[in-house]
Amino acid sequence: MRRSICLSLAATLLFAAAAGCGQQYDPNAVTIMGKTSDLDKPYMTEIFDHYRETTGKNLNIRAVEDALFEEEALRALGTDDAPDILLHFHNADLNRFRVEENFLYFDDAAWVDELTDSAKAYCTDANGHLLGLPYWESSVSGCYYNKKLLKGFKAPTSQEDFDGLCESLMRLNITPLLWPANCSWMAQFGLDPLFADQPEGPETLAKLNANEIKYEDIPAVTDMVTWIADAAAKGWFGKDYLKMGWDDISPALASGEAAMVFIWDTWFYTDFTAGKYTVDDFALMPIFMNTTAGGTYEGGNLNMMMVNKNSTKKDEALAFLDFCATPENYNVAFNGISTVSVFKHQTTNIQSKMVTDAKSSLAKYERVSTANTRILGYSADDMMYALNALFKGDLTPAECVRQMDSKRAEKALAAGFTGF
Repeated sequence: MRRSICLSLAATLLFAAAAGCGQQYDPNAVTIMGKTSDLDKPYMTEIFDHYRETTGKNLNIRAVEDALFEEEALRALGTDDAPDILLHFHNADLNRFRVEENFLYFDDAAWVDELTDSAKAYCTDANGHLLGLPYWESSVSGCYYNKKLLKGFKAPTSQEDFDGLCESLMRLNITPLLWPANCSWMAQFGLDPLFADQPEGPETLAKLNANEIKYEDIPAVTDMVTWIADAAAKGWFGKDYLKMGWDDISPALASGEAAMVFIWDTWFYTDFTAGKYTVDDFALMPIFMNTTAGGTYEGGNLNMMMVNKNSTKKDEALAFLDFCATPENYNVAFNGISTVSVFKHQTTNIQSKMVTDAKSSLAKYERVSTANTRILGYSADDMMYALNALFKGDLTPAECVRQMDSKRAEKALAAGFTGF
């Protein structure tokens, strides 16, 4: 690896450029460390500027190139140049950071009641500890469907209902479910309930991550893969699904060629181009992939502000989080941003009507994003390759699951996790 290139020099340079854009490092200010692409988000730069203008205090923004972030952040911990605040997702990589040893818990923070239930759940670990302040754009992934094309059909409440709907749409020469096989996120939605639902889910996840069990030891994983294979064989994904990618999703939905897609609400405001049908013609229902009775939604993945418990500026860092979690401040930062609310008093963001209309269903069936974020070695691309080999007839469902297992173990080992 090339991470050994002059680390001590790199650390010095990080201090010199900590504030970014030519600003000098302020030894009296709180230092916030994160990926360059994350710290450049408009709501992040807005809250940083708002804090400086409102309080008269400075901030050191230490932006690290995305590809180098995990290694540089790990190196910095326990050294004199450790950040006061680390921006990190609650994902599998966080296990490498020795969270209990290095970061504060926020179980009793004054701003806990400001968080929505889903945002709080995302930032809570298996032992019930709140790891940081979620400060990010959020979304809801589910089955987004064309209301006009499905007019007259009863909304599915079970896998059997959903399968019946797909059969009915086939008879009308409408592609039931858009499955762009060159995209890679779909399988994680079906897996989430297996690892998120209490009480078995977290225990199953812990065993999987300890390599005590594999996917093939969890019957529902094979059930999901079998359902996906059967759906493809029945034509539910359309004729050209193996050729379809990101740029093909919008035309197929806007034209009415396809009735449903497993995706997230913000996509409709960033990538969807209206045609015969507009965003107002779509609504939201649960995803059914043969792994849970009532279907599922996936909540958004959120960056958290985590506070270094060994920092000499710990109190100042905590004060900054209090500032960020105050309604008059976060509403400045997220003004006009398309996101599901992360805070209960968030009013200036743009929230999808599709999501608000499905509020009662979401309350029952939304899960914290779990598979993609917390399974050690999980790779959406590896899942896609295995499923595409299945579609082409190169693998049986059982062989597909075993390939997912082997690739996951390879990734976990390559990331430095032992036991695989």
